[in-house]
Amino acid sequence: MGKVEKSIENLQKCICMKCPTYRSAYEKKSMPDDMTKMIKRDFSNMDDPEGLFCGSGKSRFIDEKKGCICDSCPVYKENGLTKGYYCFEGVEE
Repeated sequence: MGKVEKSIENLQKCICMKCPTYRSAYEKKSMPDDMTKMIKRDFSNMDDPEGLFCGSGKSRFIDEKKGCICDSCPVYKENGLTKGYYCFEGVEE
């Protein structure tokens, strides 16, 4: 298990935007600008993007679990991660 780097390369591989937990959270709330940029795969001028939760920690918007797809993510596999729901529970210690 390694610490996941918050890099453009990892953000491009990230599938958090497809996750049922994440999608249900942002559909309930008005979609912040950084989420819109992530969906469009525009990582320019983003100081603290919402996504890549295995490297950045919990989401600011998620308040309930609705399903997890972490184990199907290339970033998860490449970094030898073992749990899921990083958007809800935070990064692995």
